[in-house]
Amino acid sequence: MEVAQKALPYFIEGLQITLYIFIIAVIVGFLIGLIVALMRLSPAKPLQWLAIVYVDVIRGTPFIVQLFFIYFGLNSLEWLSMDRMYAGILTVAINAGAYFAEIIRAGIQSIDKGQTEAARSLGMTGRQTMVQIILPQAFRRMLPTITNQAIISLKDTSLLSIIGIADLTQQGQVQQATTFEPFIVWTMVGLLYFVVIYLLSLLSKFLERRFTLR
Repeated sequence: MEVAQKALPYFIEGLQITLYIFIIAVIVGFLIGLIVALMRLSPAKPLQWLAIVYVDVIRGTPFIVQLFFIYFGLNSLEWLSMDRMYAGILTVAINAGAYFAEIIRAGIQSIDKGQTEAARSLGMTGRQTMVQIILPQAFRRMLPTITNQAIISLKDTSLLSIIGIADLTQQGQVQQATTFEPFIVWTMVGLLYFVVIYLLSLLSKFLERRFTLR
C-alpha cells in the first residue's frame, strides 16, 4: 500500500502526458484521415496515388519503426530539430491518420449515391453535399470503428516511452526501478490504462445512442 501511495502522484503526472499526446494526436490524425480519404475518392489520379501510397506505407510498417524514423531519422538531418514530444505526437497522428482514412472512405462509400444525386438536383455543390449530407450520415456509421482506432492509438502511446517521453509507461519503468515492486507498479499502470479506455468506450456508446435517436 505504501508503494502505491508514493507512486500514484507520478502515475497521475504520466497519465496527464499520455492523455495530452493522445487527444492532440487523435484530432490531428482524424483531420489527416479525412483529407486522405477525400483524396482517395477524388477523380484526380495523382491525388488517389498519393493517398494510396501513404496508407499502404503506414499500414505496412510497424509503429515503432515509424517512431524511430521520425525521431531519430528526421532529427539526423542537419536542417531539422524535433522535440521528442512533437515527434511522439506526430508519429501517433500519422499512424492513426492512415487507419482513419480507410474508415472514413468506407463510411462515405456506404452512403447511397442516390442522396448525392438528389442533393445535386436541388442545386447543392459537391462541397455542400459532402459537408451537409454525406459526412454527417457517414460519421454515425463510422463512430464505433473510429472509437476502436482511437483506443488503439491510446495504447500505441505507451511505446513513446522508448524515446524518453515521461508518459504513464515511462513512469511505470521509473517506479519499478525505484521501488523494486514490479507487480504493484504494473498492476497500477494497467488499471489506469484500463480505466481510461473503459471511459472512452462508455463515451462512444453514449454518442452512438445520441446519434441513433436523432
